[in-house]
This record gives sequence, structure tokens and C-alpha cells, in this order.
Amino acid sequence: MTAKWPIPRPTEHAALRACDRSPRRLPPVPALMAALLDANDRRDREGVCLASHRVVRAAAPEVGKP
Repeated sequence: MTAKWPIPRPTEHAALRACDRSPRRLPPVPALMAALLDANDRRDREGVCLASHRVVRAAAPEVGKP
């Protein structure tokens, strides 16, 4: 039995390039605001940060573009 070791797997850079080729639509701003309020109520600092960044990107698509 011949086996390749290690098994080839995509790198992080390849995964990021694949994501860049297929942009994903953001949820509507009211849904993101609800997620932000929910994370705030639960005192989830990381959730608040993620939700607030997604709200800004959904409201102003030019933010974060090079």
C-alpha cells in the first residue's frame, strides 16, 4: 500500500483566496442589529465586536476595501 504522507491539504492562504473569489451577501442590517443587541445582553464581548463590524460592513460596503 502506497500512501502519501502528509496528506496534502489546502493552506490558509488558498482558503482566503477562495473566499475572495465568491463574495457572500451580508444579512440585512436589522438582523445584524438584533444579533448585536443579543450579544450585548449576554455580555459577549467577542460577539459584540463581530456583530458591530458586520453592521458597519453591511451599512457601508466601501469600509474595509483596499
